[in-house]
Amino acid sequence: MKRKWCYLLVLSTLLLLTACGNQTTSGSDDGSSQTREVSIGWSGPQSGGAALYGKNTLDGLQMAIDDINTAGGIKVGTDTVKLKLEALDDKYLPNETATNAHRLRSEHKAAIIFVPHSGGVFALQTFNVQEKFLIAAYTSEPKVTDVNNPLTIRIPPRYDMYPKTFTEEMMKRFGNKVALVPGTHQYAKDWSELFKKTWTDLGGEIVAENPVDYNKESDFAPAVTKALASQPDVLFVGGASQPTALVIKAARDQGFAGGIIAMDQAKVEEIEPILQDPKMLEGFIGINPSSMYPTEGTKKFVERYKKKLGDDKVPTSEVAYHYMAMHVFAKAMELAGTTDDAAAIRAKIDEACKQLSDDSVPVLAKGLSQDGGLIVRPRAITMKDGKYVQIELPVDE
Repeated sequence: MKRKWCYLLVLSTLLLLTACGNQTTSGSDDGSSQTREVSIGWSGPQSGGAALYGKNTLDGLQMAIDDINTAGGIKVGTDTVKLKLEALDDKYLPNETATNAHRLRSEHKAAIIFVPHSGGVFALQTFNVQEKFLIAAYTSEPKVTDVNNPLTIRIPPRYDMYPKTFTEEMMKRFGNKVALVPGTHQYAKDWSELFKKTWTDLGGEIVAENPVDYNKESDFAPAVTKALASQPDVLFVGGASQPTALVIKAARDQGFAGGIIAMDQAKVEEIEPILQDPKMLEGFIGINPSSMYPTEGTKKFVERYKKKLGDDKVPTSEVAYHYMAMHVFAKAMELAGTTDDAAAIRAKIDEACKQLSDDSVPVLAKGLSQDGGLIVRPRAITMKDGKYVQIELPVDE
């Protein structure tokens, strides 16, 4: 009987610990207030060709969480809540994203899971409503919000606002023949399809299309050679920044002097150091670096980022957007009075944006659009005569 009693005691203790997850608590015995820890989930690439991209998103999240916790955490009811980031590598594979999400929910009780790629978001949208967690989708893929998933928030602007401006600028400067050397991942495929339609609708001609796996390949010269054989005026490229830079370098090394259109996944501030020659970006058009966003909050954020990671480090838009989004979600939890009711948190996102300040948060969203995306004012950037010129784009509302 004594042995059986001990066994039951151990079993009940284990069950209690499992039920508590990692949401540790401390506080008064009367239950009036307590300090507890809540997990924020993340599933993205920590290995492979998109590893740097994944690290940038994590840097932004971790920096925001550190700043929030240092400032005392957030107040949810009478409780003080500290945040903890739980990050799992999905290698940019949607099936791995789904596996990670189940784990983040079961082991860490995460009510919010950040995912920085559309394939992973689509995988989670098949079950996130049933499992009651909010997807913080860092992807500009319009389809992630077009499906009207009630527990999805799109963080960056939709990419369908870029192709027309990019096309008009490049046609005006270089000509109407384009060759495509994009990635083969789903996001690149969707972006490419929209771009091709825009290009042809505006009177352009597609002279070549040579997709290549940006996550696995390291030698892009063969694909570029095939594309340049069609004598294009403009190249369309796109994937993570590092492989995109290698595609551009291969084109310039082979004598291509035309325009270059880059998908919004690639960042000029990461491409430039890899090329080591700014002249290679003459005629480039892509999204504006977040470090050049004209607000006081952006300026302060860039200074803190460099102080933390080094003067030679420049925060990309992934870093800035994730930092901003984490502050928005934290404020929404305060306003909703809950850290685990995903629907209630989502309902307070618009109000949370309006309660934050441009003086402290970079690239601050002005609210939530009807389709579930954060409302920000995007900008493009192009190099003309050795200088970067900013181009304003329409607001996604």
